[in-house]
Amino acid sequence: MSRLSLLDSNFLMAENRETPMHVGGVHLYRYPKGVNKREFLSGLKEILLSGDDLRPPFNQRLSSNLLSRANLAFSWETDKDIDLEYHVRHSALPKPGRYRELFTLISRLHSTLLDRNRPLWEMHLIEGLANNQFATYLKIHHCAMDGIGAMHATQSMYSRSPEGRTDYSPLSRQSWEKYKRDLLPERAAASITRQDIRTLSERITAQIGSGVNLAGALLKYGNVWIGGGRPLNVPWHSVPHAKISSSVSGSRRFVAQTWPYSRIRAVGKALGGTLNDAVLAMCAGGLRRYLDQVGELPEKPLKAMVPVSLRVEGDLESANAVGFIVANLGTHLADPGERFETIQQSVQAGKKVYAGLSAGEAALFTQLTSSPIVLTTLLGLGELLPAYNLVISNVPGSRKAMYWNGALVEGVYPASIVLHGQALNITLVSYMDQLDFGIIACRRSLPHVQRLLDHLEESLQELEELAGITAD
Repeated sequence: MSRLSLLDSNFLMAENRETPMHVGGVHLYRYPKGVNKREFLSGLKEILLSGDDLRPPFNQRLSSNLLSRANLAFSWETDKDIDLEYHVRHSALPKPGRYRELFTLISRLHSTLLDRNRPLWEMHLIEGLANNQFATYLKIHHCAMDGIGAMHATQSMYSRSPEGRTDYSPLSRQSWEKYKRDLLPERAAASITRQDIRTLSERITAQIGSGVNLAGALLKYGNVWIGGGRPLNVPWHSVPHAKISSSVSGSRRFVAQTWPYSRIRAVGKALGGTLNDAVLAMCAGGLRRYLDQVGELPEKPLKAMVPVSLRVEGDLESANAVGFIVANLGTHLADPGERFETIQQSVQAGKKVYAGLSAGEAALFTQLTSSPIVLTTLLGLGELLPAYNLVISNVPGSRKAMYWNGALVEGVYPASIVLHGQALNITLVSYMDQLDFGIIACRRSLPHVQRLLDHLEESLQELEELAGITAD
């Protein structure tokens, strides 16, 4: 039995019917040439159901002890009687099998809570898509896995070659151990590397300077509240009340779109920034258009929580290893150049807070600064006191093509979490030469969120014009 960390437990304590705390991913595939589609999908389902030795967290459920039932402390225990027929599900889309029908299904699946009496995951195999495609949807509780962990979990299913074949479950220990061996080549047992020395140094330094470093980071946060620290942004400070900061129901709407990686990266480079700066500016421009169209654009700039991975190199086992910064999106500014500069400055200021912290210090700092968000959620104060307006997350994925028993993976679209006060979440994954955006929203608060896709494209075109980039 293993205890969940405070950060992992927060996702369980903040969960209720209106705020499910699972994350998901929709993967699109193209059938291999010449296969019988029904037989091919039946074979994949049999593989998914074949796992008799699943790896954590797929073989674990929450302990049923008193502390866990009281939502006070949580731990994992091995589930010795997993019903895989419950967790692995096969669905078919109604005709004509467009992405609209797929997104409607995902919206419904993402709205329902996971059963805490069972391992906290589901895998859906989805047929009936047009264009010679099928899909999967993996849904797993955030207490068990963060975005980076979910990417590793799904990538362990795949091969780099269209000729690769496996007959064992992608959720099994066998699959996971093979993935780790391929990703992290074994080092000689007796060798001492530079990373070993750095790790030892960090442990010694942590015993001496953790308090000083943490105090310094918290002081920077506190300085913002007394009028200093610009351009640093912190939760709750000058966060406007907007349509996307309303309370949420349990219903969700999921939409997705792909943009070329090179196109967005070129904008960031031309404007003297990074890919992530360009993504945030693209989202800021899209949100400004969307809210202005419905008459809900606030006078103050929207603030976005931007997750920052704290996962150390080689760590494939941590459930959640993530911090966050708050980015000023500059949505009150009509000029896209001013918005880009505002975003860039706020992101750099946020990164500087973490720059002086070790991985352990950064994790503790994140727990200290994020725990009040759980408290406001539990007390139902998220709409009244929003810590930020939305989440925008960029998760690195595989830059090479991936195949599942010969089926090419054509898209990787994440579906994340919304909360009271944050009714919209934009998460994207880099895959091959593309950026796959997955947008999840409360259907009641933002009933026409699909319009945001068009506004994102318009925003990108505006940035390209600013950067002097002409379309091919």
